[in-house]
Amino acid sequence: MDGAKETGLRNVSSTCSISESDDYDLSRLLDKPRLNIERQRSFDERSLGELSIGLTRGAHDNYETTHSPGWRSGFNTPASSARNSFEPHPMVADAWEALRRSLVYFKGQPVGTIAAYDHASEEVLNYDQVFVRDFVPSALAFLMNGEPEIVKNFLVKTLHLQGWEKRIDRFKLGEGAMPASFKVLHDPVRKSDTIIADFGESAIGRVAPVDSGFWWIILLRAYTKSTGDLSLAETPECQKGMRLILTLCLSEGFDTFPTLLCADGCSMIDRRMGIYGCPIEIQALFFMALRCALSMLKHDAEGKECIERIVKRLHALSYHMRSYFWLDFQQLNDIYRYKTEEYSHTAVNKFNVIPDSIPDWVFDFMPTRGGYFIGNVSPARMDFRWFCLGNCIAILSSLATPEQSMAIMDLIEARWDELVGEMPLKIAYPAIESHEWRIVTGCDPKNTRWSYHNGGSWPVLLWLLTAACIKTGRPQIARRAIDLAETRLLKDGWPEYYDGKLGRYVGKQARKYQTWSIAGYLVAKMMMEDPSHLGMISLEEDKQMKPLIKRSSSWTC
Repeated sequence: MDGAKETGLRNVSSTCSISESDDYDLSRLLDKPRLNIERQRSFDERSLGELSIGLTRGAHDNYETTHSPGWRSGFNTPASSARNSFEPHPMVADAWEALRRSLVYFKGQPVGTIAAYDHASEEVLNYDQVFVRDFVPSALAFLMNGEPEIVKNFLVKTLHLQGWEKRIDRFKLGEGAMPASFKVLHDPVRKSDTIIADFGESAIGRVAPVDSGFWWIILLRAYTKSTGDLSLAETPECQKGMRLILTLCLSEGFDTFPTLLCADGCSMIDRRMGIYGCPIEIQALFFMALRCALSMLKHDAEGKECIERIVKRLHALSYHMRSYFWLDFQQLNDIYRYKTEEYSHTAVNKFNVIPDSIPDWVFDFMPTRGGYFIGNVSPARMDFRWFCLGNCIAILSSLATPEQSMAIMDLIEARWDELVGEMPLKIAYPAIESHEWRIVTGCDPKNTRWSYHNGGSWPVLLWLLTAACIKTGRPQIARRAIDLAETRLLKDGWPEYYDGKLGRYVGKQARKYQTWSIAGYLVAKMMMEDPSHLGMISLEEDKQMKPLIKRSSSWTC
């Protein structure tokens, strides 16, 4: 693959600040043509209640053209350097060179980055493919560096793949399903390129990637915010693509809760790890994708119906997650004192969780100040494990209230050794081991304790932590984590993950020059240098979605 010659950062300019979020004023845009209009309240500052009222009055076709956060010059902008006293680390140039080496071309145009560029590995497996979730940090790096065409090509190409017929054995997948990955095959004889997509039929366990569609919507919004280019999101193809993805999630069934029911291995944790049910990662991405789609869908006949369903689901989902998935010291104490076998609508212990099922580790892990969204909630089952990606996305999407967001940051600081250690960042905590490992993972030799998805440390998560830290006004946490990463990442060859309780050892099966480890580092560095980049992947809280949460009292005095 031909990499671009330029390995540094472009000099580009920024046009707005971190506070500028999706501008979306229904009453002002009703029945008016799209214009370049002055800034009004953003959609993120408006409530879903207002939007629901607005939908009854009529429809409009476009959202505002203000874009955010624009592009800065990377690491040598005089203004930003003076503001943050931020000097480029020697790793930055190496990271950009490695990222450009990973570019994949289709008919001469870059359409993504391969998962890993590790020539030392004998087994390629599917690491030479472009993964939708893996490309997200690469895309953000290119957007922040003023190179949006690569991202646009990726969005268009994966949207085209969505339209393919998808079958596993004799079963046809839903029309809106997005691929987990795709591979470009070059034929030097015929001088032609061919794309092969994987929708789960080749994946280990044959599980379709639930998160791919959500990441696609989130990335489309990031592209739109970064460039100010509404034309891509407004195309009939993108509008249909968003509706198809959300139709898969919003269809009515036997669900009694607004969360999405998923199979094990349907997300970044793509092997059996006991996350079946309603994993926090999927619920947080679902919430964020719904909010991003809400800001981009047109209010035509088809779009309006989808928007109405999104608004209702967002209200229900935010209440459910904030009420039942949230755990802090007080809530843990309440669950510990739960009564069981409660019947009728007056039940407080609604999921009939048996207090004796609470694992011993969580009592010591929970600080007096701090909290987090637990891994899973379903009938008679609560997965108390910490999952980094889901909690960071909860902060960025404002699924977490401002108070909950600060509590998550408090937890990370209080439990630094457990969640960060010597290499950021634990994908899950704690590891499962012994008999539980045999039952939950099926004796998976890759997910042994403190390795890979089972308590391994993943450098890619650095960009999510950094974004969450900036949004909550705690950049010092991100700086500390970045400093840790810089002591090892380049020297170790940009590994996919690290093993051990403290993340001290390069993972036993970790690929080197893992693209999203490289891109995650670059995105974290660029956001620290220019925090306005956060606007691409952050949504402000909607005040109308904040429920009044009362502490449970399911115990006898």
